[in-house]
Amino acid sequence: MLAPMAVTVAELDAPVSRANTGERGAVWPLWCALGSSLAAAFGVHWDIAWHRSIGRDAFWTPPHVAIYAAAVLAAVAALAQIVPATFGQRDAHPAAVRVLGFRGPLGAFISAWGGVTMLVSAPFDDWWHRSYGLDVKILSPPHMVLALGILALHIGALVMLAGAMNRSEGARRRTLEALLLIVGGNMVIALTTVFMEKTVRPFMHLGSFYLIIGLCVPVVLSAVQGATRRRWAGGLSMGAYSIFLLVLLWTLPLVPAQPKLGPVLVPVTNLIPPEFPLLLLPAALALDAWFWRRRARPGTGTVVGGALLFTAIFLACQWPFATFLMSPPARNFFWGARYFDFWMPAFTLYRRYLFIPESGASTVGWMIGAVVGTGLSIAAGRAAGRWLARLRR
Repeated sequence: MLAPMAVTVAELDAPVSRANTGERGAVWPLWCALGSSLAAAFGVHWDIAWHRSIGRDAFWTPPHVAIYAAAVLAAVAALAQIVPATFGQRDAHPAAVRVLGFRGPLGAFISAWGGVTMLVSAPFDDWWHRSYGLDVKILSPPHMVLALGILALHIGALVMLAGAMNRSEGARRRTLEALLLIVGGNMVIALTTVFMEKTVRPFMHLGSFYLIIGLCVPVVLSAVQGATRRRWAGGLSMGAYSIFLLVLLWTLPLVPAQPKLGPVLVPVTNLIPPEFPLLLLPAALALDAWFWRRRARPGTGTVVGGALLFTAIFLACQWPFATFLMSPPARNFFWGARYFDFWMPAFTLYRRYLFIPESGASTVGWMIGAVVGTGLSIAAGRAAGRWLARLRR
């Protein structure tokens, strides 16, 4: 009985095409890593909705529990792979790296570090609020520590899945590819959430808005496309991104809520959801098609062309869509342009449905910067994708 079991465990790090008990046992920590990624994305947006609708009434709010549960899930996913590789038979776990005397997949160590960083941010955040009062800013010191941990959690899950995917074949590989693409969408959610204060509706006719998106999004699209080598990998990740935010947009307002802090400048009776997702899907699909067409010529021309293509298509889609979101037809449940934070004054551009003004020359300058930033993002993402495609540990 022991010999067949030993063979099965040893084969987990080799390409396989059949489903057996050992394979199923090896996959569950990877599902746990995906769960931590999804829980982090959901918890953060739930927490933002809580702040916008209720205020920070306590530390152990349900959204905070969801966020730190993501850290625990990441630790479970990491330990489930590090402990057997460290204390078990080493020849049964050849796909491992060594860190501080422990052995395990590289992604497991990155996830563990991210989870620990998230947990460390908890007392820092509580002290910050006790010392400085209500904080409605995303870019605060404790939030940056938390964001760093969440980003490491996503990267760890991505690396963990890529390594396991490269050691697999058949249905198991396709499953891991799907999980990796979902994590890619979660990474875009995390990156755009960090800069949410600069990417909401009044900013969408500013060139700086397109620079921020160009720096944050194409790096992920290029990385997942290179890692999976699937033709429409970026589009699938952006589909996951869009579905996730649409579900929040249409479900959070169904949850009753009322402010517990003052002043209450907007009568709020439900949780305030995130805005309608950015129209990144068309640009992602165009970038996928461009990469596929240029797959035999992965040089500077591919990066430059991809930067121009992504920026042009995203601009062509998002600019007029932003104008629509500022119009009365968008102020309904479906499009979600009717929700405001309970503390938002009536004179703000957001409540008045107005864009931040910018001169044409300034916009052109920022758009040139957006193309350059997008090119750098694509180059970095393609390098990361090539590395992920070779990763086996």
